[in-house]
Amino acid sequence: MRYISTRGQAAPRDFEAVLLAGLAEDGGLFVPAEWPVLTPADWRAMRGLSYPALAARILTLFGAGDMPIGRICEEAYAGFGHPAVVPLVQLDQRSFALELFHGPTLAFKDMAMQVLGRMFDHVLEKRGERVTIVGATSGDTGSAAIEACRDRAAVDIVILHPEGRTSDVQRRQMTTVLAPNVKNIAVQGDFDSCQDLVKAMFNDAPFRTEMHLSAVNSINWARIAAQIPYYVSAALTFGAPDREVAFSVPTGNFGNVLAAWAARRMGLPISHLIIGSNRNDILARFLASNDMSAQPVEPSLSPSMDIQVSSNFERLLFELLGRDGAATAETMTRFRAEGRMPIPDAAWREATKLFSGFTLDDAGTLTEIRHLWTSTGYLADPHTAVGTAAARALAPADPAIPVIVAATAHPAKFPDAVERATGIRPPLPARLGDLYDREERFSVLPNDLGAIEAVVRA
Repeated sequence: MRYISTRGQAAPRDFEAVLLAGLAEDGGLFVPAEWPVLTPADWRAMRGLSYPALAARILTLFGAGDMPIGRICEEAYAGFGHPAVVPLVQLDQRSFALELFHGPTLAFKDMAMQVLGRMFDHVLEKRGERVTIVGATSGDTGSAAIEACRDRAAVDIVILHPEGRTSDVQRRQMTTVLAPNVKNIAVQGDFDSCQDLVKAMFNDAPFRTEMHLSAVNSINWARIAAQIPYYVSAALTFGAPDREVAFSVPTGNFGNVLAAWAARRMGLPISHLIIGSNRNDILARFLASNDMSAQPVEPSLSPSMDIQVSSNFERLLFELLGRDGAATAETMTRFRAEGRMPIPDAAWREATKLFSGFTLDDAGTLTEIRHLWTSTGYLADPHTAVGTAAARALAPADPAIPVIVAATAHPAKFPDAVERATGIRPPLPARLGDLYDREERFSVLPNDLGAIEAVVRA
């Protein structure tokens, strides 16, 4: 399996090189040069596999088979808090929650991060190299990345989060990890500012080379690849490839729903992909009226979705533009310069054949959390609630198609919102019971590339 850049100017490379590189040198994102496509018989052969075995099978298709991928996946999911790893919970007659939050940091990011940390260990040890991982987080990626990379011999990790714009639990899960290879920075800005700083560090060629930069957030293709298996697992449970399914995904940076799109591109019968947005609704506006224009980020009860520049959308854009790297690069450059992405109507119409968008404000989110609790006894975090409301509003017309909602975080990560909605303050699992008593360690820095690079270098 070879990988190319969405902007067409980076040399092709294999899975291991893409893992270490993160962002392509031309500023683009890596994608498979050719997508693996499976037959119905191939999908049926995966039925009955354990989740680690299924994940290993999918990752092998993307070039990870040169690693001991079976062992990596077994170890990655051994510590999850549910024996099924990704259990399904029925919410009503046709909608189901796919619980992705049973990992060590209680969010779906663990599903890929626990694999990536072990991949880095294997590749770096084999090569005798060391890397510095830099990442931006709107809340959950940072803690999952830190948990996956803490105390690893060949990795230093620096995570940027927007000051005051994560939940207390999200922040403390990052800042109370006092491992010597971990550094946390609170940036005086929003998530998009953090993301821009990370991309600027990668685009600073001398700094990138000096620090041996790598990435574990969803600009890294390996993250997307490791998220595809749980969509496969859910679809197989409902009878794929002999039955269609739909997914509703609360979406910020577009990586999670892109993994679902990738599963469909591989031949999985996914009829609809529903994108749930909060008040930061750039993706919903795009799908409704081809309005991909960035607006100021507004804090919400679902902070992991407080994003206006969805990095992974570039991968879909590349496909919508016929895999034209030059056109993709021009479109992204204009978006950065003008704040609006000029997408041809034909490409937009193609996107709307599969994707639909839904927006839910904070009041609606609280109402949905309350509705789920009173009608089903299910306690959902604010992000998952956006997904369940979207699933109910935009379910496919065919009632035989189940709608599977990506339940992306444990409700205890957002106890204030859940308590406001239901009167119940969800407790943290026992392994995190002392989180509020742990020492925090982080730096507060301005939104300034020089200041950030100095701390990373130090």
